[in-house]
Amino acid sequence: MSEPPQDTTRPMPVVDIEKHLPRPAEEPALSPDAKGSGRFWSARRVPSAIIALLTLGGAGLLLYDIVAVRTGHPAMYWRRELARQLAEQPLDYIPVLAGAAFVTAVGLWLILLALTPGLRQLLPMLRPRYDVRAALTRDAAAQVLRDRAVTVSGVREARVKMRRRRADVRVISHFRDPAEVRGDLDEALAGAVTDLGMTRRPKLSVRLRGPGKKG
Repeated sequence: MSEPPQDTTRPMPVVDIEKHLPRPAEEPALSPDAKGSGRFWSARRVPSAIIALLTLGGAGLLLYDIVAVRTGHPAMYWRRELARQLAEQPLDYIPVLAGAAFVTAVGLWLILLALTPGLRQLLPMLRPRYDVRAALTRDAAAQVLRDRAVTVSGVREARVKMRRRRADVRVISHFRDPAEVRGDLDEALAGAVTDLGMTRRPKLSVRLRGPGKKG
């Protein structure tokens, strides 16, 4: 009786494919305390559009008048009258000073718009990644602090007004020792401010009063 043929094939070695695959490059990430998002700048489309339209209209009107004079036509009445008034009126004349003050105020306003970011309702947050920028609105931050305040035992009512650098918290307490409520409230609000993850942590201004007191 013949013996069954023996299996002479060798087992294939087990290869860890994932070990030999190239690892994806890890994207650099900043720690939350490394860098903030920075202020968000407003596009200010409405002031820019108004200034652009006024400048375009004035330049077009003045160019039309200059071309008309060069072709032998008289200058427009408003330009002749303005030139006469400027030539006859002294510099300390009240309308002249008022006009100069108005133009100066408009110029300062435009410079202020150009140098300030605007969007004061947005509070910049810390960056969880290098390519992410985030911000909280003041109303959202105030709501978070209010929700955290009312979870404290003994707090009946809480109102929060959020500013850029400060959070004004007004709390009405009941049925607990005010000192204990104040201690728990300070701890809860400090944790809430940390959890907000804002670039500049606002200072807390907490005012606690009883249900029948004014303050």
